[in-house]
Amino acid sequence: MGKSQESYNKKEVRKKKDKKRKDKEKKRLERKENENSTSFDDMIAYVDEYGNISSTPPDPDEKEEVNAEDIEVSVSKKEESEDDKIRKGVVSFFNDDKGFGFIRDMENNQSVFVHANNLEEPIKENNIVTFEVESGPRGLAALNVKIFRQEDS
Repeated sequence: MGKSQESYNKKEVRKKKDKKRKDKEKKRLERKENENSTSFDDMIAYVDEYGNISSTPPDPDEKEEVNAEDIEVSVSKKEESEDDKIRKGVVSFFNDDKGFGFIRDMENNQSVFVHANNLEEPIKENNIVTFEVESGPRGLAALNVKIFRQEDS
């Protein structure tokens, strides 16, 4: 009689696979036995007046009537004052030959494009200027640019 060709390691691997297969079959049968049909009513959730999710429907006596005309759909427009229109900034770059540059707004550190046609007096880099802002074709553009204070560079 010859020696068995199945080594100890092969036996262990086969045992683990069989055990795993049996456990999986057992779990499947348990799920099948415990399966109960869930109705649509069991799946419904309600939201109360505070935004909390609950399983009970709201009380119809506490329902509040809302007039459709009272509902505002749009955002109210902010009224711009004269102080909001005029901003202050530092000229971060300006090319006299090409006739354009950029101003760094002091309030929000945004870079605003400035063209030579919108200057009321000549400017150069590091000048502190006052200007108005409008939306241009490629972003914000400065208008009515005046020197506020000149810094030596």
